[in-house]
Amino acid sequence: MSTTALARPATAPAKLQRGLAFWLGALAIGIGLFLGLRGLGNDYAYFAGYFILQYVVLATAWNILGGYAGYVNFGAAGFMAAGAYTAIALRKATGLDLLPGIVAAGLVGGLLGLGTGYLTLRLKGVYFSIATLCLSVVLQTLVVNWDYVGGSRGAYVIRPQTIDPFTSYGEYLFIVMLVLAIGAVGIARAVENSRLGRGLQAIRDNERAAEAVGVPTLRLKLVATALCGALMAIAGAPLPYYSGYLNPEAAFSLAYAVNAIAMPLIGGAGTWAGPVIGAVLLGAMQQAATVTISSALNLFIVGWMLVVFVALAPRGILGWFRTRR
Repeated sequence: MSTTALARPATAPAKLQRGLAFWLGALAIGIGLFLGLRGLGNDYAYFAGYFILQYVVLATAWNILGGYAGYVNFGAAGFMAAGAYTAIALRKATGLDLLPGIVAAGLVGGLLGLGTGYLTLRLKGVYFSIATLCLSVVLQTLVVNWDYVGGSRGAYVIRPQTIDPFTSYGEYLFIVMLVLAIGAVGIARAVENSRLGRGLQAIRDNERAAEAVGVPTLRLKLVATALCGALMAIAGAPLPYYSGYLNPEAAFSLAYAVNAIAMPLIGGAGTWAGPVIGAVLLGAMQQAATVTISSALNLFIVGWMLVVFVALAPRGILGWFRTRR
């Protein structure tokens, strides 16, 4: 078991100071991004920012289970799609818009994560990863045959041009995703510095040893899967509003599963900041490639970046800098 997992927690005043510094810094960055993009006056910049922030939420969610606990989840696309189709179903059933859809998606994703964890967390290693991949296949089959949300034809979402006091709907979506990203990173940071995070790190280092010293491993893993599923579904809830149209092929895209794994690994898995760094780096590169060359290069960029970092910096960017000190 690592010294990180057994490290004595910081005193309350020190934790309070660090927490306050984090939230003030996040608020300052968020305001700076908003003012900067509004100054550009280009609606595409909002959508590019939304794209990157969506991956910040997704990578952060994956890291809670995959980075802290060491359980590699290949089901990110399934949880994303569950959130997106929950928002669509709620809109069709009640007429409620995006924000209630995000709340409903979080509840559905959390319950789905809890149920999936209860059924699969007794599996370890590659067997758990295959089980989460099968979850995406099962969910995609259900959605394709569910006519209420469009089935294989897909579903359209008619969104307003503007929402007061925002200048455009793109700006509104960007602000929503910015708040979600800050909240997701804040949750991950709180988990990392809590007893839950230390227990998950003990599970990652040596699960049998953790059980032997009394760590409630199954309970902690269930909490992690529920939290991971909820955040992934929340990341997917605005997707139909972002594109205006959503079909199963796009909702269950391989890109979500690949990026959700690659971004924390490149930034530094097992830390709250690593997924943010990886998501911003890879997301920005993919958006640049989409504008200048073709979106078909996106997975190619992720692939060679992952190969380079696995070979040269297996602990990611943060790990590389720490070893250089």
